[in-house]
Amino acid sequence: MREARRRVGLYPGTFDPFTNGHLDIIRRSARLLDRLVVGVAVSVAKTPLFSLEERVELVCAEIAAVSDLTGTPIEVRPFEGLLMHFAQSIGASVIVRGLRAVSDFDYEFAMAGMNFRLDPDIETVFLMASERHQFIQARFVREIAQLGGDISAFVPALTLERTLQRLGRPAGGN
Repeated sequence: MREARRRVGLYPGTFDPFTNGHLDIIRRSARLLDRLVVGVAVSVAKTPLFSLEERVELVCAEIAAVSDLTGTPIEVRPFEGLLMHFAQSIGASVIVRGLRAVSDFDYEFAMAGMNFRLDPDIETVFLMASERHQFIQARFVREIAQLGGDISAFVPALTLERTLQRLGRPAGGN
């Protein structure tokens, strides 16, 4: 009888800022996997609000309780370069992607096809965003915050605090 293969998943992103939608996908995917790695991508092209180190620290802090709740070991690691190379280096058999709308699907479908051609042993799994998180995009959250809007409904507490600090806004004054 074959030994059961451990399902190692990779949830990649820039997480700038880390949103409630990201947290939702991590919680839900952790229930499906034996181990989850959250890969925080270097993203110079997107002009991030937070440095790579800050984003890794925020993701670690915001998901600290998820592993205890799900029983799944979760690791947060920075990476740069080709996603499939990183996936191979951590022994991932699954790449987890969240979908919010049909417009996400076109991009993600093409990316999954390319990734499959690079390594057919790594599957891409799509999780639909929960109804209350379907509209949340980190890019919009960052822009709303930069323009002085209230982002408290879109991000976890520590991310809210750090975002407001970064923008020179008082923590109580959304």
